Amino acid sequence: MKWVFNLFSEYLANDLKKRLRNPNPKVDELWEAFKLLFPATTARLLVQEPIGNTVRFKPLAFYYADEMGLLIEEPLNYIKKNFGGGKFKINFYQGMQFIATINFKPEGPEIWRDLPELETSDLL
Repeated sequence: MKWVFNLFSEYLANDLKKRLRNPNPKVDELWEAFKLLFPATTARLLVQEPIGNTVRFKPLAFYYADEMGLLIEEPLNYIKKNFGGGKFKINFYQGMQFIATINFKPEGPEIWRDLPELETSDLL
């Protein structure tokens, strides 16, 4: 979970600076804010899909915080096992507010190509 905290740190620091007018939040303050924020987050897993001379990001999965489990414990292995190889990104949100993104590039067959794309209504 530490990598998720590190990923969220800039968002948390900015929030504490704006909301609480705390110009230099300490690490323990960021951890406390993280403990409150994380249960309210969602994640979207997307894969980079080449199309013609461009790329798009195909949405594959949506997770509430209590469903993330292996996605955040072993992200590379989880993605490789369930979606195969490719260029993936995980976007984290608080409601509709974007928090952060991180990229993963597992090697292997592109299992995701045979999976359906999430509908926009599935992401709400």
